[in-house]
Amino acid sequence: MHILMLSWEYPPRIVGGISRVVHDLAQTLGERGNEVHVVTCWEPGTKEVEKDKNVFVHRVHTCDVNANNFTDWVLQLNFALIEHSIKIINEIGKFDIIHAHDWIVAFAARTLKHSYSIPLVSTIHATEYGRNWGIHNDVQGYISNVEWWLTYESWKVIVNSWYMNNEVRNVFNLPEDKLRVIPNGVDLNKFNGYERDYEFRRSYAHDNEKIVFFVGRLVNEKGVQVLIDSIPKVSDHYNDVKFVIAGKGPSLDFLRWKAHSMGIAHKVYFTGYISDENLLKLYKCADIAVFPSLYEPFGIVALEGIVANVPIVVSDTGGLGEIVNHGVDGMKSYTGNANSLADCILEILFNPDRAEEIKRRALDKVHRIYNWDVISRQTMDVYEEIVEECKRVNWRTPSIKESLNT
Repeated sequence: MHILMLSWEYPPRIVGGISRVVHDLAQTLGERGNEVHVVTCWEPGTKEVEKDKNVFVHRVHTCDVNANNFTDWVLQLNFALIEHSIKIINEIGKFDIIHAHDWIVAFAARTLKHSYSIPLVSTIHATEYGRNWGIHNDVQGYISNVEWWLTYESWKVIVNSWYMNNEVRNVFNLPEDKLRVIPNGVDLNKFNGYERDYEFRRSYAHDNEKIVFFVGRLVNEKGVQVLIDSIPKVSDHYNDVKFVIAGKGPSLDFLRWKAHSMGIAHKVYFTGYISDENLLKLYKCADIAVFPSLYEPFGIVALEGIVANVPIVVSDTGGLGEIVNHGVDGMKSYTGNANSLADCILEILFNPDRAEEIKRRALDKVHRIYNWDVISRQTMDVYEEIVEECKRVNWRTPSIKESLNT
């Protein structure tokens, strides 16, 4: 198939989890013999057009006009996405399907769909309603309306968990048969060649200390404040433990202040921004990986922890709660409950044999369910379903001449 993917991020541009999902899905679809073109936002130091292994990547520049705000910038990006996609279609021909990732590319996706009569499928990775526990202002309302509009224009809507299936169905009032649940995956070879580097580890903790590791964007919904609240109980029962928190975000200064005011700053190491290389090394140095999110549609970082062969502790929310079977292949704490989170961490610290069994079962689950070979096949099934339905109903956008004659 000829597949056009639209996404506002693709490596090395990484804003959130979408970048890795689009990259890994596109690459695996390319391995299957499909011709995949990803049109995305330009990042300094990258080529505007290149063949990235199995995928053609097109990076567009937005207008040289300072946008008043983020939503204005999004419109500028969509104009650029449309302009370049037209060039691609004129040069190589029409695509079989357009795959849009989240609301930021909705305007381009809808315009191309109707201009060239190409069926549209979208993946909703998260919703504005879910991120903010409701809609509280005009900007959030606008974004939520664009998200609804994208789902309305899409032939099918893909979500990454049953939690998101329910959220999208209820928030946007979608019919059940329009939704398809396909989980995100993880690169099973991500940590090949990496072993525990004790010299590197000593930059973060003493040899006698266990490392409890978190990585993610430091925003309220990731729940790092809950992790910090759990530290006194963990430390009271298990003294030799260090909490390493990797990532940056608007909550960083608050979290540092919180640790200091609680008198536990010596127990916490904030890395700030961390390179991909050091992130892989840190995973291999960790003894427990903790993801205490308050809102998490899926949670790729949990899969990365499993592939790094680290026992994981997650909050029982969203997609994280679906990944982990409590006490079998990970531990699940009550969402937002620091006491429950501390108990889960201590359970692994005090039971190394159980931790080893948890790691083994988790890795087996990832290989069976969350690998991109399986996921790309499921995605191809959705594409083929859409294309066949389009043929049966003879779907296409009416021409101007046809519209004038009706």
